[in-house]
Amino acid sequence: MKTRAATAAMALGTAFLVCGSAAAAQAPDAHLVAVQGSIPAASVGEDRASQRLATSDESRAITVTGDAEVRVVPDEVVLTLGVQTWHRDVETARGENDRIVQATISLADAFEIDPQHVQTDYISIEPRYRDIYEAENFIGYFVRKTIVVRIKDLAKFEDFLAEVLKAGVNYVHGIEFRTTELREHRDRARALAIKAASEKAAAMAREAGLKTGEAVSIHESHVGWWSWYGSGWWGSRGGAVSQNVFQSAAGEARTLEGGIAPGQITVSARVTMNFALEP
Repeated sequence: MKTRAATAAMALGTAFLVCGSAAAAQAPDAHLVAVQGSIPAASVGEDRASQRLATSDESRAITVTGDAEVRVVPDEVVLTLGVQTWHRDVETARGENDRIVQATISLADAFEIDPQHVQTDYISIEPRYRDIYEAENFIGYFVRKTIVVRIKDLAKFEDFLAEVLKAGVNYVHGIEFRTTELREHRDRARALAIKAASEKAAAMAREAGLKTGEAVSIHESHVGWWSWYGSGWWGSRGGAVSQNVFQSAAGEARTLEGGIAPGQITVSARVTMNFALEP
């Protein structure tokens, strides 16, 4: 009788530990089922070890960033021009502005620039006062218009700009050298960035005594382009870029008559890649 009681007590204790419930300790049948269906401690330990191994395998990866840029000879330039006029009479201010804009459009026609490449991009009329809070001491009406001109023949660029300034254009908001094959050059820059990232990952893994496996993920974080020419005295728009790969596209940089050298524009790409690591 003593032996049977001890055995039952041991079974009851085991069932209580497995079930982890006070309710289970109150029903002998539940104890029996719990004991019979319980997982051996060794098996639980093996499962936990497997989980740790899987987590360890997942952490055996390397993430790298690849940068690339392709320099391209531009084949068009986009001029963004501004016309501002003012007068105490709004119709006079508007009329003078319209005259300058029309003269600019006429010059574009004289330079054989396609009419669809000339457009008015921005228009505003603003009454201005010396005291802007009380609307007192009226100065006049300021009329502004922006004209965007796309020039396909770069040889005409400098002469056209000089003529529109003579005609009354008083702002040059932007001078942007571009390429009409941007998509092709973007694809090339992206491919070079992926190659750069792959080579960087392989080199880093090799130094650690490992090798890279398949790519787990690829993320494109930047694809852009810029011209080395800007509208300010400070020089180009854009800036320094950290790169792994640089490539010049086919085509020689040109120097146009009048001292303008379009040179090359830059198309850049950046990708972030994650590779599995193998022993």
